[in-house]
Amino acid sequence: MIEKFLIGTYTINNSDGVYQIELDTDQKKLQNTQIVAKIESPTYLAETKDNILYAVDRNMDESDLRGGVAVFDMNTIPGKLLQENIETGTSDAYVAIDNDRKLVYTANYHMGYVSVYAIQADGTLKLTDRVQSIGNIGPRPQQADGAHPHYANLTPDNRLVVCDLGIDTVFVYDVSAAGKLSLVSKYQTEPGFGPRNISFVNETNKGYLVGELSSKVSVLDYHPETGSFSLDQTLSTIPTDWTEHNGAAAIKISSDQRFVYISNRGHDSIAVYKIIANGQLEQIQSISTEGEFPRDFNFSSDESFFIVVNQNSDTATLYSRNSDSGKLELIQKDFEVPEGTCVIPRH
Repeated sequence: MIEKFLIGTYTINNSDGVYQIELDTDQKKLQNTQIVAKIESPTYLAETKDNILYAVDRNMDESDLRGGVAVFDMNTIPGKLLQENIETGTSDAYVAIDNDRKLVYTANYHMGYVSVYAIQADGTLKLTDRVQSIGNIGPRPQQADGAHPHYANLTPDNRLVVCDLGIDTVFVYDVSAAGKLSLVSKYQTEPGFGPRNISFVNETNKGYLVGELSSKVSVLDYHPETGSFSLDQTLSTIPTDWTEHNGAAAIKISSDQRFVYISNRGHDSIAVYKIIANGQLEQIQSISTEGEFPRDFNFSSDESFFIVVNQNSDTATLYSRNSDSGKLELIQKDFEVPEGTCVIPRH
């Protein structure tokens, strides 16, 4: 069987935009890298079931920095550009789709705000709200210039959760049907944690929060009645003897909600954890990504395969995944994908 994945990229060196790759599950290999949407630095992607793609967008045609989110109809290859929501300032770092409310959320790392867009009938977007992050800066050099929201997506009860790396804060907002945000709670991490990304086990209301700057993962209890978090456990994502630079990046949970996976950029590894009975984590594996700066990864449809993109070495790596143990085993390395930063399965 052939499964297709979209790859978001930087376009600093040799990338031209959004790529598609194939996974041949019978031959157990990645194949057929092709450009499917030309755009500047689409570092994060989200696609609807109708094949409408929302991509981080940076426009380099003007003298000043301009960025935002672009909309493509991917029912044809190459995709058809429907809209560019471009304005002065840098591009977003994250984009997510709220199917129930027909909204799109973006987090702008450098500008320090989260935006909400309503999805129109043709798939294009209309801005409905924008919230600026405010708080005390963290102690690390990467936090010296203030707020840096890196992630905006849904909680188990369909509130919006925002991870702000610059001010060590996780925000929770109520979202109205009209796409307006109202603050519910703020969770303060340990100083210098640098919250980047969070994934949930909905049935237990456990949130697994990655700290980019600290190379740690925290297990949080999410309390729907108050929309707030409390800390349960914190673990390192890298070995204790690793002294060189590392930045923890992506986190994903297997669909059986038994295993957590985190990428390490610098240590260039995937840390694998088992979720034990109380929802806490126990690390069971650390495996090399066979490339430099693994920013993102994803599963095949049945989660028996696992794909990582290594941004700085222009490669993707394929693993088999044991559903019983959760562990990964290398199958293929050095598959060419330019400047990969995001991996999402095609619908």
